[in-house]
Amino acid sequence: MREYFQDLEDQILAPYALKSNTSLGRQYPEPHCPHRTIFQRDRDRIIHAKAFRRLKHKTQVFIATESDHYRSRLTHTLEVAQISRHIARILRLNEDVCEGIALAHDLGHTPFGHAGERELNHLMKDFGGFEHNRQSRRIVDELENKYPLFPGLNLSFEIREGLIKHSTPETPHFPKTFISLEAQVVNLADEIAYNNHDLDDGLSSHILDIDDLRKNVTLFKEALESIQSRHTNLSLDHLRTLIHSYLVSAQIDCVVSTSLTNIRTAHIQTIADIQALKKPTISLNTEMIQKNKELRQYLFKQFYSHPNVYRMSKKGQLLIRHLFTAFTNDRQLLPAKYREKLQKAEIKERVICDYIAGMTDTFAQREYDIILG
Repeated sequence: MREYFQDLEDQILAPYALKSNTSLGRQYPEPHCPHRTIFQRDRDRIIHAKAFRRLKHKTQVFIATESDHYRSRLTHTLEVAQISRHIARILRLNEDVCEGIALAHDLGHTPFGHAGERELNHLMKDFGGFEHNRQSRRIVDELENKYPLFPGLNLSFEIREGLIKHSTPETPHFPKTFISLEAQVVNLADEIAYNNHDLDDGLSSHILDIDDLRKNVTLFKEALESIQSRHTNLSLDHLRTLIHSYLVSAQIDCVVSTSLTNIRTAHIQTIADIQALKKPTISLNTEMIQKNKELRQYLFKQFYSHPNVYRMSKKGQLLIRHLFTAFTNDRQLLPAKYREKLQKAEIKERVICDYIAGMTDTFAQREYDIILG
């Protein structure tokens, strides 16, 4: 079956797409799986990782215990994977690579979202800092401990590079070394997903107001006018759903059309052609970039800085700060596995950081109550 899937890739995918039969392989050589390509096997290993399961109870914007209906880090990850696969299918890129990178791209996130990440980065400022993209790579390379013959998940070079080259508005960059179109797709799918589902959660929580959004956010105004021209007497829930669908679809359409134009303009025929470029090939057009920037600025001002969201974020930061201090001052408070790691570690604080970063919101709260309650 593996050969069948590899033949399908050769027949269907674009010449500049990643293909499993030309993968640069794994850090630790393994026999091929008879039924799956190297990238399909990577995807399955990520899904079965403990770090992936923990995303269920990690904050996206709202603390995971606030409501079952707000996005968690897991549901965000699944939305990124879905958008990535859709774009990849249209552009004839490798869907399995996109899905693998998307499913693993937030494994390194702390409890309490970006607020928790900022706090851990501050606490680790004298020890190399903390950044969730690097932590995701660290998890799949070292921290997952499932197999007897190697540390981590032993993923393919292409998936691992896609993780370390993943960029966010908080850490924008375009690397000087290998980056695939598949990794670029995931970067943009991530942006599309969180902008629009955070907007949806903001409306659902009644923190954001439809009339104010219509006045101040061009993308929202366009979506609302399009929907109201086709529907009348919609409930708020139906309106929110249609707005979310419109915004995601409009941006996917823009990514596809703009990226195809970029590929033709740059005369891209091979993966080597991609590496020679100095800017991303997968992109939105200038107009949509500006509209997204306007939406992002609005969300920062009206949603992420709202007192209710700020209080939750501050609570998470304080929990992490107190736990880090407690474990640093008394390492006997750590589980036995982490005490063993401390004995071998050059930087003791990194072990404590790994433990806290891996916590879910609920587990971090429970640890705080038990230790410091």
